[in-house]
Amino acid sequence: MQTFANLAEFSAHAGQSLGESEYMTINQEMIDLFAQATGDHQWIHTDPERATRESPYKAPIAHGFLTLSLAPKLLGEIYSVESVKLAINYGANRIRFTNAVPAGSRLRAKAWLHHAEPQNKNEDGNGVRAIIECAFEIEGEHKPACVAELIMLLFE
Repeated sequence: MQTFANLAEFSAHAGQSLGESEYMTINQEMIDLFAQATGDHQWIHTDPERATRESPYKAPIAHGFLTLSLAPKLLGEIYSVESVKLAINYGANRIRFTNAVPAGSRLRAKAWLHHAEPQNKNEDGNGVRAIIECAFEIEGEHKPACVAELIMLLFE
């Protein structure tokens, strides 16, 4: 994990790699729980027998948004800013789901700090709007599962 003392140190790292997370297994139970939480019960995710028989992937696959929703967990393994009291997911400039994640696959994130700019300095502290480029990689695959340009608001 890459640790920065404060937002000034973090911002100075713009244009560089933040690192990569450990791999985590995306199992069928996780996929089913995500389907329950979102109401997306498409058979390609939740019916292993049918997905094995009928889908082009020959297995159930994780929802694209399940992959993306792992960003906070995986980014938390990649970097930290010790002085930050509050971090907010602000949105994304670009998201593409470029490869399927079959149940049982192992996934990790790689991240780069594209840039950071001051955000709403107030009496409670300084802030930074950070653009973080993420690639969610499937172990053993050349093409990532997802690429995203995420926007984070960080406040000290």
